[in-house]
Amino acid sequence: MAVRVSSKIWREYLFNKVKSGGFGATRHCSSATQTPIAPLPKKTSHSSKKGRLFTGTAIGLLIAGGAYVSTADEATFCGWLFSATKLVNPLFALLDAEVAHRLAVSAAARGLVPREKRPDPSILGLEVWGRKFSNPIGLAAGFDKNAEAVEGLLGLGFGFVEVGSVTPVPQEGNPKPRIFRLRQEGAIINRCGFNSEGIFAVAKRLGVQHGKRKLAETSSTSSSSNDEVKQGGKAGPGILGVNIGKNKTSEDAAADYVQGVHSLSQYADYLVINVSSPNTPGLRMLQGRKQLKDLVKKIQAARDEMQWGEEGPPPLLVKIAPDLSKEDLEDIAAVALALRLDGLIISNTTISRPDSVRQNPVAEESGGLSGKPLFNLSTNILKETYILTRGRIPLIGCGGISSGEDAYKKIRAGATLVQLYTQFAYEGPALIPRIKAELAECLERDGFKTVQEAVGADYR
Repeated sequence: MAVRVSSKIWREYLFNKVKSGGFGATRHCSSATQTPIAPLPKKTSHSSKKGRLFTGTAIGLLIAGGAYVSTADEATFCGWLFSATKLVNPLFALLDAEVAHRLAVSAAARGLVPREKRPDPSILGLEVWGRKFSNPIGLAAGFDKNAEAVEGLLGLGFGFVEVGSVTPVPQEGNPKPRIFRLRQEGAIINRCGFNSEGIFAVAKRLGVQHGKRKLAETSSTSSSSNDEVKQGGKAGPGILGVNIGKNKTSEDAAADYVQGVHSLSQYADYLVINVSSPNTPGLRMLQGRKQLKDLVKKIQAARDEMQWGEEGPPPLLVKIAPDLSKEDLEDIAAVALALRLDGLIISNTTISRPDSVRQNPVAEESGGLSGKPLFNLSTNILKETYILTRGRIPLIGCGGISSGEDAYKKIRAGATLVQLYTQFAYEGPALIPRIKAELAECLERDGFKTVQEAVGADYR
């Protein structure tokens, strides 16, 4: 019966999408329907062909899915949908990197991505800062800079999603092109420079999403048993982090971060102070001992002066760079312990160019390098920070994760949670269930019953 109902819903969805032209996420690539009279230049025609190709692929996947759902159970069909997204990856590779990024965000915002219906392996569940995570795999800041696609991204099966960085005043960021692929090395160089729609636009968007998630949570609670464990944050399923930055021309960094806290913290399950992007002049100087201590004090005071309910204020984290000396790390760890920071994210992108990328001409582009070549550097910084903080502060490991084994190594090095970005940009939604399954296998293989048992296992 459930399968027949799912099949009916799927067919209605397909009919409505085709009838209403609902595959509008591809309009960024096609202008053929907008200018039917004037002849199109070659560049537009080439883009139009790509747009038709994307639309045709999406329709083909929907038709195939409609036929498949009538003979498959929900879990099997869900797995098929995630696997089918691999067919779209070569098409995204044809596009400029930033255009492909915008298209991906637009697709997630419009619900044109699969939604994970299968429960996560129980071994992956954990509780951090009083919040229940269904799994420790998160999406790093930088993908959904303006909180356009929170619901769609959480629906992909991430344990948490971090939006931003968000600046107080809208800014364009650095000139384009500013994102460069190093495909063979599984890496990306970006020098975006905090391109942001600004605090007020993001706050408005998060406010609407917050209301929807609260409503969904209320509906779910009324229709489920009282003893059922709810996975998620203060606004429904899924944990939402908000990453705050400063404007490029601002002369008062602390005031920028305080404004971000006042405007956005009510929607966040945790807040992040980004003082480590290499693409905003002078930003990394805020990682110095005195500068960081003064900054964190002001931000903590701004957060704590607000009125909070029973759940209290959101945890406050700082995101640091991988290009730090041992003395720099010691200073940061000392500040984190002294001020009782709730966590650190390790790490941002690197301005260094490891040997594995130096032969690629693209490596000469300025900006921060992310992806596989960053893994060893960021993991070493993670390990050192875990040792310096004596395991007393939750750490989020970020940088170069492309498999469940990579995530497991970050956890053993001291990470309680981990984040993806670059490999997700290359591999798409199919990466998420694969990494979760591989991580669960790694934990079980080595005899761990929970993620938390494995945190820092290499250095305890």
